[in-house]
Amino acid sequence: MNKNKLHFLLVLLFVFLYSSCDRRDGDWDDNIKLSTKKAIFSAQGDSITIKTGGSWWWINNITVNNNAKWYSLPELADSTQYTINLDSIIVERRDNKTLFVKAMKNNLNTQRKIQICLEAGDYFDYVIITQNGQ
Repeated sequence: MNKNKLHFLLVLLFVFLYSSCDRRDGDWDDNIKLSTKKAIFSAQGDSITIKTGGSWWWINNITVNNNAKWYSLPELADSTQYTINLDSIIVERRDNKTLFVKAMKNNLNTQRKIQICLEAGDYFDYVIITQNGQ
């Protein structure tokens, strides 16, 4: 084998090895960077303001007690601020680094579990709020 062919094969091998990576397809680093991911609310009602380190995110969906209550609308993905009013829950994207969640009084004897899914590209993160029951 002459030197040119060997050199070409070595360069090709190097490029192939360099372009491969350890990360699986779909794995993204945390580009939302939530200040907190869990909160406990009183049965009487409560609220929380959560800060993010990243600014390019949107609310993907909201579930209450594992029942889907809201799904993102495509036009909201690029919006800086919006409010989602559910029966007794308010979720706001106040600006590109602030998520606000408020739950009114929980009149049930059981806990209410609110899960808010945030998305940024192929990265998903969750805020889970447990509200105590009466």
